Amino acid sequence: MGTVEGGSAAVSEGSRARIEPTADVDGRAVLGAGTTVWHLAQVREDAVIGADCIIGRGAYVGPGVRIGDRVKLQNHALVYEPAVLEDGVFVGPAAVLTNDLYPRSVDVDGRLKRGEDWHARGVTLRRGCSIGGRAVLVAGVTVGRWALVAAGAVVHRDVPDFALVAGVPARRIKWVGRAGEPLRPVGADRWVCPRTGEEYREHDGLLAPVEAQSPAEPQSPVEPRPPAGS
Repeated sequence: MGTVEGGSAAVSEGSRARIEPTADVDGRAVLGAGTTVWHLAQVREDAVIGADCIIGRGAYVGPGVRIGDRVKLQNHALVYEPAVLEDGVFVGPAAVLTNDLYPRSVDVDGRLKRGEDWHARGVTLRRGCSIGGRAVLVAGVTVGRWALVAAGAVVHRDVPDFALVAGVPARRIKWVGRAGEPLRPVGADRWVCPRTGEEYREHDGLLAPVEAQSPAEPQSPVEPRPPAGS
């Protein structure tokens, strides 16, 4: 195992992860090279966090959560198990990824519910998507690649690739490109990124770069690989 500054979580051979003294990282968690866990954050048992990630102050990563490379969790973001975050995902401050569709503290007999009394459903965040501050994602939803969820939105259904959604409940209001900026229309069902010049085509309510084989290519979640040596 490599060295973890300030903690005892597992890391890949020869790598270094930084854990601030007041962070709480379970020894069964796995951290990738170059990852930083800031003050008062908590990373639970069996969580896997990739390389070059930032886990902000007061953030929470639940048991068994899987996080890819170059992911940012801003301060006080809450990621409940069994969420999957692919590479390059951004989660804004105080955003919440929930895991219980029918939350109750007690069962019908009035007894305190335990983990075995309910079924956790994780949120999936696909490659490059961004979640705005204080957004709430309801258990089981998937946010597509490079999509953008506006601050304060409540997401209760899946978000397509490249969609910008906002409001309560969240609805698509625009398309965005990989640079994160709203796209400009340039013709029938065609869009362009004002920053990069990349072109996109809309078909049947979905958007894809023009070089892609199909705008309706599969959008099933792909679980990130754990760091080497995990």
